[in-house]
Amino acid sequence: MSSDVLRYELAGTTAVLTLHRPEQRNALDDALRDALAAAIRRTRDDPQVRAVVLTGAGGHFCGGGDVKTLQAMGDDPDLALATRARMQALHGWFGELVDLEKPVVAAVDGAAFGAGLSLALAADHVIVSPRAKLCAAFGRIGLVPDAAAMYLLPRQVDLARAKDLVFTGRVVEAQEAVAIGLAHRMADDVRDAAIATAVAFSQLPPAATGMAKAIMNRSFESSREQVQAQEALAQAACRTSEAHRAALARALQR
Repeated sequence: MSSDVLRYELAGTTAVLTLHRPEQRNALDDALRDALAAAIRRTRDDPQVRAVVLTGAGGHFCGGGDVKTLQAMGDDPDLALATRARMQALHGWFGELVDLEKPVVAAVDGAAFGAGLSLALAADHVIVSPRAKLCAAFGRIGLVPDAAAMYLLPRQVDLARAKDLVFTGRVVEAQEAVAIGLAHRMADDVRDAAIATAVAFSQLPPAATGMAKAIMNRSFESSREQVQAQEALAQAACRTSEAHRAALARALQR
C-alpha cells in the first residue's frame, strides 16, 4: 500500500507509516492526507497489526499543512465553506487515528510543526531525536490550532503551557519537550526506539489494550462513575476471552 508520499511497512506485527515528502519536510498536502487516511484504516482493520509507528523521511517528522495548498485555496470564492469542508475531512481520519484501539508511537526527528505537532500528539507515546523541534506554529500564519491540537495539547502539557506554546508560536527543542511532557523520551535512533516501544506495548492481549485505551482517551470528559461503568463492561468482556484464560493458566503454573 506504499505510495509516493507515504511508505507502509511491516516490522513484525508493527505497521510503520513513513511520511515521504522529504523535500517539503513531509508537509500534509491532499495526497498525503488521503494516503494517511487509507493507511490508518488499513492498520485498524488488519488483525495482524498490533501496533503502529508514525515517522517521517528526510530528517523531519512533518512540517504541518502544505502552504502551497493554502495559497491555491485563496482564490476560492467560497473559501470559508471550502476550509470548513477540508477541516471536516481532516478531522475524520485524524479522529480515527486518535481512537485507534492499538498502541501508536510517534518517532519525531527534525520538525514537527503545526498539524505535524498534532500528528505527533495523536500518538500514545512520543519519542524525539536530539535535533527534534516541535512548534504550535499555526499563529505564525494567522490561524488557530487545528487537527485536534486544542484538545490534545492541553491534555499533554497542561492548559497554561499549551497557551504559552500557542500564543508565542515558539520552537520547543527536544530536551525541553521531554521536560514539559510534550514528548516522553529522547533517543538517537528514533525509528528503532519507536519500533521497540511499539513491540513492548503490543505484548498484552490486543482487546484488553484497545479497550483500556478507548476508556482512558475519554476519561477527562467522564465522571468517575462513568469510567467505572466502562471498566465493568470492558472487564466482563475480557474475562470471557480466550486470551485471559490462557494468561491466567500461565500465571497459575508460575
